[in-house]
Amino acid sequence: MGHKYVGLDVHQSSTVAAVLDERGKSVMESILVTEAEGIRDFLKGLRGTIHVTFEEGTQAAWLYEIVKPVVAEVIVCNPRRNKLLAVGNKADRVDANKLAELLRCGQLKPVYHGTPAVRLLKELVHSYDSLVSDTTRVMNRVKAIYRGRAIGCAGRDVYYQRNREQWLEKLTEPGVRQRAMFLYQQLDTLRGLRREAKKAMLKESQRHRAYATLKQIPVLGPIRIAQILAKVASPQRFRTKRQFWAYCGLAVVTRSSADYHFVDGRAQKRGRPPMTRGLNPNFNHRLKYVFKSAALDGIHQAPFEGYYARLLVKGIRPEMARLTLARKIAAVTLTLWKRGERFDDLKVSEQAA
Repeated sequence: MGHKYVGLDVHQSSTVAAVLDERGKSVMESILVTEAEGIRDFLKGLRGTIHVTFEEGTQAAWLYEIVKPVVAEVIVCNPRRNKLLAVGNKADRVDANKLAELLRCGQLKPVYHGTPAVRLLKELVHSYDSLVSDTTRVMNRVKAIYRGRAIGCAGRDVYYQRNREQWLEKLTEPGVRQRAMFLYQQLDTLRGLRREAKKAMLKESQRHRAYATLKQIPVLGPIRIAQILAKVASPQRFRTKRQFWAYCGLAVVTRSSADYHFVDGRAQKRGRPPMTRGLNPNFNHRLKYVFKSAALDGIHQAPFEGYYARLLVKGIRPEMARLTLARKIAAVTLTLWKRGERFDDLKVSEQAA
């Protein structure tokens, strides 16, 4: 029966499926309703070893859980890497066939979709992060009302319930005062929800075995540990610390050209250093924030305080020293998580010397 390669172009109401055989010949095309039962029945009806791919998107996590049990291989591919889809005509059937062809040729870059063990924690972390963002947005709107009327509101006193009436009295326009009251009510509700989300997130994160290991790292508090556990899921995804740096947005992008020249008939590499082009643009934004904020705390906290000071003594610019410290914290996190070792302050100090 051989192998079958299925490309799915998924949309909210419909999904176009294209099936190719081992030689790249089109076996069939079908238009399916984007429902679990219909997609599952379609794949079960195919003979042979079935390989399926579709692009990362809104329905990707849901569809991955549906398709994975009934086929031999599922690749949720990174749409940023699928340059072939941007060439020539674009349509649902065309895209589905191109995805199937890329899958058959092994040219797709997969997107990791985690394990069932961290699915609950991932949702709780996402809820907490969203509530933090919503709370910050409302707080900014509250201050914008006072600043727009030249009323000084530095600090956090403007948000506290105990002084709220005094602040509202400074707003003489009835409509503006009413809008501020609505924002205060919204802020109180969000704060309550954020506390509940935080409590549920921390309770779930502490159930994971890796929590106790990562808790040893001084600059990683409970919230940061929960976010790392949810986003990384498994440290075995990363073979080296450099791969982890790239995932966290801490990898330096370099460019070089004409790297070799011939001397006496033998190829030799030129001694000039490659040009740097900043940090990698494709990364997990939450993890980058976690490790950069951890580095800011590490500047004033042992043992990373001494590590950072020694970097400055070597002549490294402060911003580059902070980046190096963030990379160090990420490397320590990955190593301890993989090996289950205890955190050793002396090792950090010795490596900085």
